[in-house]
Amino acid sequence: MGNPKYLYELLLDHCGGDAVVDELMIGLVWTLCRGRGDATTGLAMTPGHATRTLNWSGTLCGKPIIDLAAWITEWEPYKATVAMAAINASVNARPLPDSLALEGHAEYANLAVFDYFLPRLKGKKVVVIGRYPGIERYQEQMQLTVLERQPAASDLPDSACEFLLPQADWVFLTASSIPNKTFPRLAELACHATTVLMGPTVPWLPQLHEFGIDYLAGAEIVDPEVLYHTAAQGGGVRIFNNGLRYRVMELLPNHSLVWLKQQIADCFDEKNRLTAAMDSWYASGNRSRFPDYPLLDRLNNRLSRLDSSYKTLWDSQATI
Repeated sequence: MGNPKYLYELLLDHCGGDAVVDELMIGLVWTLCRGRGDATTGLAMTPGHATRTLNWSGTLCGKPIIDLAAWITEWEPYKATVAMAAINASVNARPLPDSLALEGHAEYANLAVFDYFLPRLKGKKVVVIGRYPGIERYQEQMQLTVLERQPAASDLPDSACEFLLPQADWVFLTASSIPNKTFPRLAELACHATTVLMGPTVPWLPQLHEFGIDYLAGAEIVDPEVLYHTAAQGGGVRIFNNGLRYRVMELLPNHSLVWLKQQIADCFDEKNRLTAAMDSWYASGNRSRFPDYPLLDRLNNRLSRLDSSYKTLWDSQATI
């Protein structure tokens, strides 16, 4: 099981380049970051409580993506949420992995992931972290328990995770657990279950297999403009009909190895390009520090972690 510090270092690894924040919108349900440069659009779920005391409001556009991403280690929920959206904006700039697009029923598009897995869930002990509107429609088909920080109706409080997750057959884990820092413990408790990390907050990273995640059920942004305006106008589940759809990928060793290998190749190419630029910088007589040295340093760190993740997965596959 990967350690918590590694997870957040891993997320920051994917925020290289010269991308800056073009737009940052904290909507009623979704926070959205759009970047200029080598970043696109990223989402994270907005904290469930309002505040009027964000002292950085109005100052974030034009800042480097990496500066906002660094807030992922913060405990203040709005900072961590902004960071997660910024990280996803960088991650989403890279091609999505080979995954299955889900076309759910229009009325319940937000539940497309559950519809996809439903034949395998019938009669099973299923624990869902986070309430998904309409999920009660599956109550009679499985032993369903929903855990929520602010429980309603038949939900149980999130503290019940210590008792229920080790006994579950399937766990559907909201990716909002990453910015709120509950992910490492929840993933550890769910290690004996088939675990699906889901939601528009999901970062498309193959290394999540190291935390016991079996499936990624994340989002594909199909219309950034429609998505932006829907989220800005208070859209919750409506984003799944307006600009976004679910995709599912099983983190099988062979698939993840191919995915990691491509990331290593891309990172290596970027490193070589920057190294050549640095050599040219100093060959031209410049005595000051190479301006992109911090980026090169981050690329070296990222490449090292990618290599380690590849070796870990390769070794685990060899023992099967």
